[in-house]
Amino acid sequence: MSKKELDAIYRAEYGRAVSVLARAYGDLDLAEDVVQDAFLAAARRWAEHGPPPSPAGWIITAARNRAIDRLRREAVGREKLARLHEPPAMADTDSLADDEYGDDRLRLIFTCCHPALNLPARVALTLRLIGGLTTAEIARAFLTSEATMAQRLARAKAKIRDARIPYRIPEGGELPERLDAVLATIYLIFNEGYAATAGDALTRDDLCAEAIRLGRLLVTLLPHEPEAAGLLALMLLAEARRPARVGPDGEVVLLRDQDRSLWDRALVAEGKHLVRACLRAGRPGTYQIQAAINAVHTAAETDWAQVVALYDQLLVVAPGPVAELNRAVAVAEVDGPEAALALVDALPLADYQLFHAVRADLLRRLGRNGEAVAAYDEAISRTENGPARAFLHRQRDAVAALE
Repeated sequence: MSKKELDAIYRAEYGRAVSVLARAYGDLDLAEDVVQDAFLAAARRWAEHGPPPSPAGWIITAARNRAIDRLRREAVGREKLARLHEPPAMADTDSLADDEYGDDRLRLIFTCCHPALNLPARVALTLRLIGGLTTAEIARAFLTSEATMAQRLARAKAKIRDARIPYRIPEGGELPERLDAVLATIYLIFNEGYAATAGDALTRDDLCAEAIRLGRLLVTLLPHEPEAAGLLALMLLAEARRPARVGPDGEVVLLRDQDRSLWDRALVAEGKHLVRACLRAGRPGTYQIQAAINAVHTAAETDWAQVVALYDQLLVVAPGPVAELNRAVAVAEVDGPEAALALVDALPLADYQLFHAVRADLLRRLGRNGEAVAAYDEAISRTENGPARAFLHRQRDAVAALE
């Protein structure tokens, strides 16, 4: 079995395995440790014998056995083990939900998004435990160092353990209080899938699918919450463009160059239907506005003036430099690259890869080729995704040839 195949199983099953073990034993550190041990054992065994018919069942069974062994070796663990009910039978690992909302990963998301944790810790911990992202990947999503993120994750898990935060989906009035962190979590999972921070592929389809699945569950759970519907619409409209975002050889294709006939029209229709429902609710929020921006892009030609107006609304609801950067991209199409560059240069995003990529493109369009090459170099130095890096190199080399 190849490393690539094992990595694919890891990405697909890590979150579910941790969720099952966390529900069974109520200990996140234990759940993570034994699932990681199980994957190490799988790497050795499957390399020789190949994967079993149900890799998820094998991992969960192996992890459960390791958890029981560890608890039996510890005095506290033996007492804890005696109080526990038997975890779900492994034959049921493909249908763990027993009721309408009985989804282990959704339970774990709400556990990780408890108000006892600050917002960055909630999002980071859920990305780690549900999405199976590495600490380095999460650190890049947060524009912070790997060491800082490792400390944040450790503190968050300790907080959950020490505060005895329950592993369940909140009920009644608790739900709205916890929604913002859950929405942010799901959106960051989707973003990591839509534009992977590292690897040989531009996207990670498993993470996009997982985020959309969780988004659908939230809309079912909170049918009258327009921000949940807005997030789902945003993800669907972005996902609809995926077939056109990569060329035949795996190269990146920008929005302006995409063949829109390749877009998934069913996802576009579903996303736009949700946007219209959000507009009728009359309670605009961050995800609803971003979904509306994506809906504008689904026309035969993008109405960039409307996109700028929508970003103006977004900045009222959720001001921030990344939103301002995205608005500047739209301004470039309306008022030209010089007006956009003035906006970009005022932003405090020197460590953000897309800041340098946008700036390089604006400088290229202005004919300031030497500065554009330098900006491309800055963007390339901050890019670990193979196709994205190759795209930036092609752009840089084309500009350098004009010097």
